[in-house]
This record gives sequence, C-alpha cells and structure tokens, in this order.
Amino acid sequence: MRNVARFRYAFIAAAVGGTIAMTGCTPTVHVEPAVNAADPDCAEVMISLPDKVAGHDKRETDSQATSAWGDPSKVVLRCGVPEPGPTTDRCVGVNGVDWVIEEGKENWTLTTYGRSPATEVLINPDEVASSTVLVDLSNAVSQVPQDEKCLNARDVELPEGD
Repeated sequence: MRNVARFRYAFIAAAVGGTIAMTGCTPTVHVEPAVNAADPDCAEVMISLPDKVAGHDKRETDSQATSAWGDPSKVVLRCGVPEPGPTTDRCVGVNGVDWVIEEGKENWTLTTYGRSPATEVLINPDEVASSTVLVDLSNAVSQVPQDEKCLNARDVELPEGD
C-alpha cells in the first residue's frame, strides 16, 4: 500500500510540475487590472472578445478582465475602468458603441462612454488603425448596457441669451 501511495503522490507531483513547466513557456502579457475588474459585466465582455483584433492574435494576460492582441502587444484592453465624465476629447460612435478617444503622443486611449463599467483600450495609432480596433471590439463591449450617449459640442443646444 505504501508503494501505491508513493507512486500516486509522485505521479500527481510530476503531472502538476509538467503543467507548470508547460504554462511557464507561454508568453503572458502583464496588464494592470482595472479598479472594477471583478464587475460581473466585465465577465460578459471577456467571453465575447474576438480571437483577432486588427489582424493580431489574442494573447494570455496575467490579470482579471484584461486582454491583449499581437506579439508584441498592439492592442491592450482593460474592463472595469471608471466611466469617463464630460470631456473635450473626441467622441465617436462605432456600431452602437460610443468611445472617447484620448490622443497621446505615442499611444491613444479609447474608452467606452455611457457604460458602467467602462472598457479601456490602449493602442499605438502608428501600428494599428483605431477604426479597425473599435469595429472589432464593439460587439464584445456592447455586452455592458449603455445608459448615456456621448455628445459632441455641435450636438449640445446652448440656452438662448435674454
């Protein structure tokens, strides 16, 4: 009996060790999780994400409610970020999803508007087209219901003066 127990223990230890060794070879992308990454709506977004974005394959990440595409990463997504408030940044609607686009020097941050929790996408516009990324991700992020619309300055009616 002792030998059987030792054999089982050795077999289980080898199997677990082999699994750890195999997963250790997989390139995992480090992404900081968003504050509300544990929101149940983020789970709906995550299971709806496409395998490819802007022609790049999906990769494993090390944080809840995150994803990345490309090697090296060309598109990085985090669900559960705080919803953006009023802003002068550009706002676009793509396939029923409103996005606020914050243009940086190198990277752009694309954040859903009117959805709680919000989803944030980081891209380098010199490497991937924001329009392609937003089309590819719109179905997944639309799993979070929209309760507000993004307005541009031309959409706002100003009160008439006296």
